[in-house]
Amino acid sequence: MDYLEKFRRQFYSRLLLLLASTTLLVGVDWLLAEGVFRLTGYTLIIGLAFVPILLIILLPLLATKYFTAPLKLLWQAILHLAPTSQEHVAAPSLDSIRFGRELVSSLTTQLYQLATVTDSVSHQLEQKSNDLHTNTLATTLPLPLLVLDKDFKIIFANEAATQYIELKEADLIGKDVHSMLDLSFQTEATLDAWLASVQQDVATASHTWERVRLTVPAANKTLLFDLAAYYNKANPLGHEITLVLFDHNARYASDDQAMGLVAMAAHELRTPLTLLRGYIEAFEEDTTGKLDPQDADYLHKMDAAGQQLVSFINNVLNVARIEDDQFIIKLHEEKWSEIIAAAVQDMQLRAGVQGITIETNIVPDLPSVGVDRVSIYEVLNNLIDNAIKYSSASKQIIVSSKLTEDGLIETSVQDFGIGIPESIVPNLFDKFYRSHRSRAQISGTGLGLYLSKTIIAAHGGNIWVRSKEGQGSIFSFTVLPYAKIASTAKGQEQDLTRTAHGWIKNHSLYRR
Repeated sequence: MDYLEKFRRQFYSRLLLLLASTTLLVGVDWLLAEGVFRLTGYTLIIGLAFVPILLIILLPLLATKYFTAPLKLLWQAILHLAPTSQEHVAAPSLDSIRFGRELVSSLTTQLYQLATVTDSVSHQLEQKSNDLHTNTLATTLPLPLLVLDKDFKIIFANEAATQYIELKEADLIGKDVHSMLDLSFQTEATLDAWLASVQQDVATASHTWERVRLTVPAANKTLLFDLAAYYNKANPLGHEITLVLFDHNARYASDDQAMGLVAMAAHELRTPLTLLRGYIEAFEEDTTGKLDPQDADYLHKMDAAGQQLVSFINNVLNVARIEDDQFIIKLHEEKWSEIIAAAVQDMQLRAGVQGITIETNIVPDLPSVGVDRVSIYEVLNNLIDNAIKYSSASKQIIVSSKLTEDGLIETSVQDFGIGIPESIVPNLFDKFYRSHRSRAQISGTGLGLYLSKTIIAAHGGNIWVRSKEGQGSIFSFTVLPYAKIASTAKGQEQDLTRTAHGWIKNHSLYRR
């Protein structure tokens, strides 16, 4: 049935009735004013004008409300169905009108049906957009791709990822990424640490890591790759964290193999070098006071060169252990002033050959520290050795230590030599890095500062440098008082063991 045509007829008939009623009222007003009340002059004019004025005021109000009632119900139905409506609007009651009821009923019914279809289609599209398996870019990406939700659970892994880590997608979906991927990073700036920082402060962020290590127990192998992460807080599709892996296993494995060969060679040198140093020490004892000054000086220089070679071999072996994630430290309670004194005494021979004196400035009554004596000794040796190398014409090195306002033990090694250009300071602690300005004149491997930074990070401290070209450098680092480390052990009195990357293996301490 054509409800619109019926509505038009209803509208026409009611409008005609309204106009006829208006005309009748005007005629009745004229009869009453002239025939019944016998009005004349101005009173007749006022009487005749009363009804038309009243109709002009009331008629538009009544007509507007009456004729727009169907439109009002349609508008109410639209607001009731609109998903973006700010306030909830109740469904219209069609029993409240007679004019245009059939048309309004028909239109609202079709609106409800259209809304139902739209909801169904939207739901299907939403499900389709949530499913990354329908995303061509994600599924065909040749790089391993993992998508996590806000709880770090894996919600998608493309084919490249499942092949790379040799796990089926069904074994990954819904699992916590930490339980499925045993990731190891070069520093304490791990994926977890980064996510913990960005989740609090930003809506979106991205970050990259180099040389990430992933152990795959099922395949009994280790993968080496660079990692890129993108964070999107409260992503409407639930895709909060995206991880992309860039495989560099061949290149990094080649580096590891080269380092392994160097480490093997260095290891083989330890025995003859130890024997050589033993002979030198024995020869020094037997010839004390018997050699002329020149021969005695030669002997001292031989001993200093042997000591330097030992430091080089130790650095190479330690870096090899770090690369293989096998560098482990055990923290003990130690007197920091005694460790510094021992390190300075050992380095005095090498400094004396260069005519350099090492002074110490240690604040009295420093609290005991929690350190691995052997590895922290390497840090002091490396920093003092660098100060000796780069002192140039300066003959003074100062080793100082104090307690900071934060309750940390800060130690500095200061020289007054050639200094470091500001442009190369950011790269100083990178592995194998050496300044092009000094590497031709001063020997070195570029491993000492890298190793020192790694060891200090494993101890929970920081290392940094302040330098001015032509005026010297100050290398400083912090270690934790034993009391602070002991508090993390929660009362256990055994050993607190860490790798070079700062991972705590078991909460226990050695106390001496």
